[in-house]
Amino acid sequence: MSPDLAAERIDYHRGQLRESDVPADPMELFDRWLADAFAAKETGTLPEPTAMVVASCLDGRPSVRTVLLKAADADGFVFYTNYDSRKGRELDADPRAALLFGWYPLQRQVRVEGPVERTSAKESDAYFASRPRGSQLGAWASAQSSVVASADQLQQEYAAIAARFADRDVPRPPHWGGYRVRPETLEFWQGQPSRMHDRLLWTRDAERWTITRLAP
Repeated sequence: MSPDLAAERIDYHRGQLRESDVPADPMELFDRWLADAFAAKETGTLPEPTAMVVASCLDGRPSVRTVLLKAADADGFVFYTNYDSRKGRELDADPRAALLFGWYPLQRQVRVEGPVERTSAKESDAYFASRPRGSQLGAWASAQSSVVASADQLQQEYAAIAARFADRDVPRPPHWGGYRVRPETLEFWQGQPSRMHDRLLWTRDAERWTITRLAP
């Protein structure tokens, strides 16, 4: 039997988001919510607390995908990828992005928008060196987003790369590194009963943040 999509709904009731309870700096609130997401991981209710959707656009064609957050501080939100992938090409051509953290078991979302820049080579090198060796080899073996003939071809490429670096450390590929999204806006969403959700928007003007409430 097919699910009744029109009738599917949940009445949210896990908390409120009030202006009187939030910090002036949205990154402080993000850190709190991220800590809550990791706590939910420990209980088995939220398996990927660092998962975020990255939206980019090129020539009027938007695209989205899920990546993992690898750093978040006052400078922005960092993830790593193949620069020659679709998202890499789009972000290099039009360096703006939107992010979405969907912490659905907590009935929360965070949206981020802002300009994008590549991380420094030093920063990318440091993170690449911290990755498992298998992931390092995969960064060389996979021409991300390109068409491949078969899964066997990918495995052959991986085996060839593993042989190439068999007796030494795996360096960072020149086509692989980080992107940093510098937030101009952050929206925090907390589900409420009867769809009267809390939405607080932080907007940065120079070095100051302004908080406004949005209708659900």
